[in-house]
Amino acid sequence: MNLRKLFLVTCFLFMAMAVLSALAFNPQECEECGSDQSGFPRDGCTVVIVGKDASVDGSVMTTHTCDCSFCDWTWRHVPAADHKPGAMRKIYHISQYKTWPPEEGLKWEKIKESFTGLEIPQISHTYSYLHGGFGYMNDQQLAIAESTIGCRSKMKNPTPSAKIDLTMLTLLAMERCRTAREAVKFMGNITEKHGYGFTDDGEMLAVADPDEVWIFEIMPVGPLWTPKSGTPGSIWCAQRVPDDHVSVCPNQSRIGEINLKKQDYFMASPNVISYAVDNGYYDPKSGKPFNWKKAYSPNEYSASSSRGTRARLWRFFDIVAPSLKLSPDIPNMELPFSVKPEKKLSAQDVMNITRDKFEGTPFDPVKGLQGGPFKNPNYLPRPFKLDGMTYNTARLIGVNRAEYVTVTQCRDWLPDPIGGIVWLALGAQDTSCFMPFYAGITKIPESFMIGDHWVFDRKSARWAFDYVDFHTQVVYSHAIKDVRKTQQKWEGGAVTKTPTIDKFAHELYKKNPALAIEFLTDYCINNANSVVNSWWELGNQLLVKFNHLWIYDKETRKTKRLEYPEWWLRELVKYDKLVPQEPPKKKKK
Repeated sequence: MNLRKLFLVTCFLFMAMAVLSALAFNPQECEECGSDQSGFPRDGCTVVIVGKDASVDGSVMTTHTCDCSFCDWTWRHVPAADHKPGAMRKIYHISQYKTWPPEEGLKWEKIKESFTGLEIPQISHTYSYLHGGFGYMNDQQLAIAESTIGCRSKMKNPTPSAKIDLTMLTLLAMERCRTAREAVKFMGNITEKHGYGFTDDGEMLAVADPDEVWIFEIMPVGPLWTPKSGTPGSIWCAQRVPDDHVSVCPNQSRIGEINLKKQDYFMASPNVISYAVDNGYYDPKSGKPFNWKKAYSPNEYSASSSRGTRARLWRFFDIVAPSLKLSPDIPNMELPFSVKPEKKLSAQDVMNITRDKFEGTPFDPVKGLQGGPFKNPNYLPRPFKLDGMTYNTARLIGVNRAEYVTVTQCRDWLPDPIGGIVWLALGAQDTSCFMPFYAGITKIPESFMIGDHWVFDRKSARWAFDYVDFHTQVVYSHAIKDVRKTQQKWEGGAVTKTPTIDKFAHELYKKNPALAIEFLTDYCINNANSVVNSWWELGNQLLVKFNHLWIYDKETRKTKRLEYPEWWLRELVKYDKLVPQEPPKKKKK
């Protein structure tokens, strides 16, 4: 075989393998993080979005429940930096999911081993920002939250031609962008030029600043794309959430019909419709308007038809606008993009929404036997199989497998370093505590930068919250009361204290910005360290109090029986066919 034929055969084999990989591989569908056997995604993230006129204080808010259960949970503060003319920025492939044993190194050093070969011109000044699995907020009050939404199999591009994946994309936006619109355009343009995908497929980002918030959805364009093709390497669309509205993304595409003439509400890549026409996803001759989500990420389920696995979208609207009486039978694709809430939401309201367990709905996980005798909503968080049949269980907003949860606030009445706040709760939000980190801080506690699921480490902040969570699960209905009291002290205390901290920092900022930033940094670190220490102590208290499934009263130094509910005891008697103890026979006189 001559060299030309060998070259052509090699190219053909590579392209064939790429196509097969795109059809067969998806990081959300691997053994660790994939769909369950019912076809529903096993993991994912919930994003709540609040416009400035829908919030109590005028904040623009977003949330991200980083629901993974095995991903890296560490956080970083990246300082602002000035760069010399001609400097270049290396682009790395960064998997949302991959982790390494602690002895091999921390993730944010290991990713440097995954250089894509692409370098882009560095800008003269990059902003400081906070990031976990993604970039969350920079010192300009640009905030981002993420949720995977999927796309059609033919669109996936896991080949090296896609230089930009989602995590890298958010970090670049944090470094370079000031406003939400600027970030949307930047993320769209750079992925069109250099290709999007590799470790990621269809994704949604809620992109916010102190004035507005956009839902930005992006997808790959298939494994055959190359920079030399002359076509965009991504397809994307963005829709602005009205200022007086709220919205949500629960791992489903949210953008429907688009009107690009309304430039104040829509932006998109140049191939937004043509790609769908070329690939048979949309027929302009049908007479139907183009619908983004129906073309690229269709889903026919409702809350009811999925038996609660797809209920988060309906549940959010049920919470914020109950008078709409939206039925759980409505297909999710037909539910509104956003709604005006019946009451404006505070930061604490939004935190509480992230903890929602569907209480009182048809999908309440503690009804009947599922929650056990101590009403634990975290049992059976995923569908299960029995006798060859699949049984779905509710996928909650407050699912008990979060790496961390964020609530971001962008506030236009304060300077950027003070106006932006990332409220961060490590671990599952029902047993964790939201802690404030202002946009202008210059460092975070070292304990937030280390830790791993497989190695218990008392130096890692995250393990303090897992320690409490573990002890809470055993007797949930009892232990959660102690957890909520501690949350009220620290989380509620921080929320209440925020206006005072804002005012002091603002007055100081007018006189000396550096001192104001130093004050905020010290406040955030001291508060976070105090919360972590309190959670270690709370875990100790729960262990002692409910040891051996009794109640140990520290004050009286006495024990008492842990009571089991009557309904559960009746079921126990029925299932185990227990026979009551006969009363002692009376002795004959």
